[in-house]
Amino acid sequence: MTPRIPPADTAPTGFRSDFAGDIHVPGDPGYDEARTVFNSMIDRRPAVVAQCTSEADVARALRFARDQDLEIAVRGGGHSVAGMALSEGGLVVDLRRMRAVEVDRDARSARVGGGATMSDLDRATQPYALATTGGRVSTTGVGGFTLGGGSGWLERAFGLACDNLLAADLVTADGDTVHTSAEENPELFWALHGGGGNFGVVTSLTLRLHDLPAMSMALLLLRPENGPEAVRTYRDVMESAPDAAGGACIYITGPPEEWVPEALVGRLVCAVLVTYAGTEAELRDVAAPLLALEREAEMIDAIDYADLQCMLDDPPGMRNYWSAEYLDGFPDEAVAAFCAGAATMPVPSGSQHVLFPMGGAVARGPADYPLPWRSSPWAVHPFGVWENERDDEQAKEWVRRVRASVMPWAGGAVYLNFIGREGQERVVAGFGERAYERLSRVKARYDPDNVFHLNHNVKPAVAVV
Repeated sequence: MTPRIPPADTAPTGFRSDFAGDIHVPGDPGYDEARTVFNSMIDRRPAVVAQCTSEADVARALRFARDQDLEIAVRGGGHSVAGMALSEGGLVVDLRRMRAVEVDRDARSARVGGGATMSDLDRATQPYALATTGGRVSTTGVGGFTLGGGSGWLERAFGLACDNLLAADLVTADGDTVHTSAEENPELFWALHGGGGNFGVVTSLTLRLHDLPAMSMALLLLRPENGPEAVRTYRDVMESAPDAAGGACIYITGPPEEWVPEALVGRLVCAVLVTYAGTEAELRDVAAPLLALEREAEMIDAIDYADLQCMLDDPPGMRNYWSAEYLDGFPDEAVAAFCAGAATMPVPSGSQHVLFPMGGAVARGPADYPLPWRSSPWAVHPFGVWENERDDEQAKEWVRRVRASVMPWAGGAVYLNFIGREGQERVVAGFGERAYERLSRVKARYDPDNVFHLNHNVKPAVAVV
């Protein structure tokens, strides 16, 4: 699409006059920075990037875009792996300047701006020894993460992020402001528990907080040939572990850290991560079978949750391609298939071949939310991250091969925040067919023209005459 707005001082003059934030168009000094997202494979040139400071700015930007017939994208953290935070030749509603976090210690809740990242939220709640389920890196946007369901280190203890959503404010495609909660606009509120950004621009979220007086972690590094034993042991530990325990088994490239032996740096290693919403002593007790394994390096300690969130931050400027499968079971044959998938992972690279335990508060959460994957006990997440364009096909093929290898145990549902554009069937699988139909009816009420379609899209239901 060719930008409809000329990149000059005469560009949206009327728009600028009553817009409090910053507007960037092609040719502006800040334009390239404003259109850069974390996945360097995405190189789109919007006609306008509207960096909003308030709900009024968001409403003004939406009305302007619709008047000019510009495709609309919404940017929070910019972590959509498919680049859905940008539109080619359209308008980007950029929320990054709306990132304030207000903590109500007595109510155990936080009001979070639509552009806040996990780091903004975690650093704000940490002084009160409170937390809620966030992602697994600090740079993820809270808004898109929560609206998509929200899977993170604390989910087995506190539920998914959306399970902790108490209220939200959003601006609809018509520029109207809507408040939603369990009592106000409850059907829209239901849709925000996994339905993504299909219904409007969420400018603030109110999230339930939980007491978190202590956090601890154990990270063990093993040679890849010892990976299958470690993964089986981790499976057995987690199947009977308390809800406070979480973590992952992750095949990674050995990092250049002081505590990592030089022989492992730059080579494939199997990492076992145990997170624990409690003390180091409690963690050691739960993880005892893992701590008995032969290993090359370890890091076991108490850690602030906000610091844990930074441990696996995605390196900026890298190329990304992800997918996932949610498994109904994880027998020894599945363990073998998972571990074998590491052999063709791009190494050295930032890629991660991940196994997540589910269960706990995730599985006990509300069954009617559009999150059919919440009942799956395990998730496999091939997370391709690499630097050079020449490696694109190798990395993508590795991700596809991993998915195929665990398909015999897959239930079909998928957490949509973990995948890019994989077709409408996968979108429906991510919500469940019955929930998708219900979401379609909500979509028809709040966005009948499908203005917000740069997402894992729910098409508005067609009225029956």
